[in-house]
Amino acid sequence: MTTTPRYASPVDTSAHGEYRIVRRPGDDRPLYRFTGRITADGSSGLRAEAGRYHLYAGWFCPWSQRVTIERALNGLEDVVSVSYVDDARDGRGWAFRETHGSDPVNGFTLLRDAYDATEPGFEGHISTPTLWDRRTGRVVSNDFTGIGIDLATQFHEWDNGADTYPEHLRSEIEELNGWIGPAVNQGVVVAATSGDARAALLDTFGRLDERLSERRYLLGDRVTEADVRLWVSLVRYDAQANATRGINEGLPEYPNLWAYARDLYQQPAFASTTDFTTFAVPGATLPDWGAPDGRDTSARTRKDAEHA
Repeated sequence: MTTTPRYASPVDTSAHGEYRIVRRPGDDRPLYRFTGRITADGSSGLRAEAGRYHLYAGWFCPWSQRVTIERALNGLEDVVSVSYVDDARDGRGWAFRETHGSDPVNGFTLLRDAYDATEPGFEGHISTPTLWDRRTGRVVSNDFTGIGIDLATQFHEWDNGADTYPEHLRSEIEELNGWIGPAVNQGVVVAATSGDARAALLDTFGRLDERLSERRYLLGDRVTEADVRLWVSLVRYDAQANATRGINEGLPEYPNLWAYARDLYQQPAFASTTDFTTFAVPGATLPDWGAPDGRDTSARTRKDAEHA
């Protein structure tokens, strides 16, 4: 029997207000409240199983894209399903509309419904990505870092062996995140209005450009979680924060960083999870992401081997 798709009514801030995070006084729980972890052996109470988990994502959201890229890089498209919320929200939060389709798992019209099913009367942040457990009918996690790492490490029974968070590189991945995260992933949002944030961002771009002059990816000749984390901010840079070129003349000012960004974009896991129309601000002029990256990877072979 065919079920008629259910959709939320259109965005209406006059009726529902703007979205805001509601937290009761004294509630010191983390912003991303659900932090369940999946383990291959089920020791966490959540065993890695094909077909058990569903990802609610947003095309517009860099944190969602980190997870959908990991899903694609590790070949888990048939193992963990995904659906997308609409690109706009009102006070009800993210919703399912005709733009990207209905909720194929529960028939929810609002992502809030998943949170209420897990914690009745939920008061807190409703975010993407959200990982849902079909077996228990509950949200597992809305902690994007944990979700991405679990996809990269706990589904080896079904994955393609990409190993994007290898044990011997984990400390280096997190060390990179320690300075790239604040300056780029978080700092880019305020760089257009803060001189200090702008200086930190451009200094970090310079450091990355130099680093990538000697290696294909951040940690050598293989794509890792470090590249995924950085790239989702790079692809949005000239489409959002720097759309008016108020920070600098654009990512192409850094030739190695720009070539690296194009190199990744032209790989299926990155291109297939990117929809510029969902996050580019009106009037933004985008550089040519499809241009040949021009990288002489053969010249980096020895350097990559040294850093691997």
